[in-house]
Amino acid sequence: MGDVEQPAVTIKAVGSIAIVDAAEWDACAGDSNPFLSHAFLKALEDSGSVRAETGWIPYHVVVEGTDGGIRGAAPLYVKSHSQGEYMFDYGWADAFERAGGQYYPKLQLAVPFTPVTGSRLLARDDQEQAMNRELALAGCVEVASQLEVSSLHITFLTESEWKQCGQSGLLQRTSEQFHWLNNGYATFDEFLSDLTSRKRKQIRRERREIQENPDLEVQVFTGADLKEEHWDAFFGFYMDTGSRKWGRPYLNRRFFSLIGETMADRIALVMATRGGNYIAGALNFIGSDALYGRNWGCCEDHRFLHFEACYYQAIQFAIERGLDRVEAGAQGPHKLARGYLPVHTYSVHWIREAQFREAIERYLVHERQQVDQDITYLSTHSPFRHADVEDDGF
Repeated sequence: MGDVEQPAVTIKAVGSIAIVDAAEWDACAGDSNPFLSHAFLKALEDSGSVRAETGWIPYHVVVEGTDGGIRGAAPLYVKSHSQGEYMFDYGWADAFERAGGQYYPKLQLAVPFTPVTGSRLLARDDQEQAMNRELALAGCVEVASQLEVSSLHITFLTESEWKQCGQSGLLQRTSEQFHWLNNGYATFDEFLSDLTSRKRKQIRRERREIQENPDLEVQVFTGADLKEEHWDAFFGFYMDTGSRKWGRPYLNRRFFSLIGETMADRIALVMATRGGNYIAGALNFIGSDALYGRNWGCCEDHRFLHFEACYYQAIQFAIERGLDRVEAGAQGPHKLARGYLPVHTYSVHWIREAQFREAIERYLVHERQQVDQDITYLSTHSPFRHADVEDDGF
């Protein structure tokens, strides 16, 4: 991409996050979301999990000031498929190509393989932040225009950015996830006291079956306690789950060593052992106000171990750390019974071809209505006690 000159700034695209100064990038990304950090994005690239051969070509947009410092940025990728995105556009691609178009390559402004909401238009927190976000967006659209791709997709962005991009003419889409919200709980039992009696008893029974099993032990490792032996075991679990669910796991073994080296204090790895051998694990990342559940896997099946490792340990960790919420990732109405409530997630889309754009826009109007209805319905079946209801019956 040729440099696009703006008053007092230069907007350009770079082919590797390594080219960008880490401190400058992180000054725009902030420290609340670990997935936007230079270290996380660089680990994806340095490990080879993100590269042309995997269908994710880095094309990051940076907004440089006259002093050479970065005023804004966006983690952008050229994609040759729609895998690893979690807001699916396979139907769009099929329709576009059946009509004679070429949907791929496309552009994806996202954190690869990570369905976590966060800022996508990164900018320093100063009086020019709004303008620099707009410049980063303009840079992404300019890349899409110059590369003549079919589309640009910005996924899992914040609600405020979603509204901003909608005002700029991008198509707006919604979906849903399940998040646990910390209502100032001091202990796990205090959280349970907010649930209906049936759900409270159910969770206690599930936890008791794991905690009272003399052969099982569940531990959380973070910081200096994380060792290569943990990553060796966890990678085996990850590969097994990925192979069964998607057909091809996205992350390689080196990626886990890299984040262990550079981000250990932002990782909470739940590991379960039986007879001293690792049999299951759940990977979480620690933000400034949230715990983000990412990957799970096991080599043995034990009833309720998945719930304990992925959900209950995450809730307990968040309470102990004083975090506001736990974001449990993609999928899962089954999470509702464990105290995770439905919330909106957001994406926006720039479509080059006008007729195709109009067709998608009509579809998205109905899809947004359906998402709203689903969230409203699920919210009425919350496991939490209401003033006039003791048992939710769900």
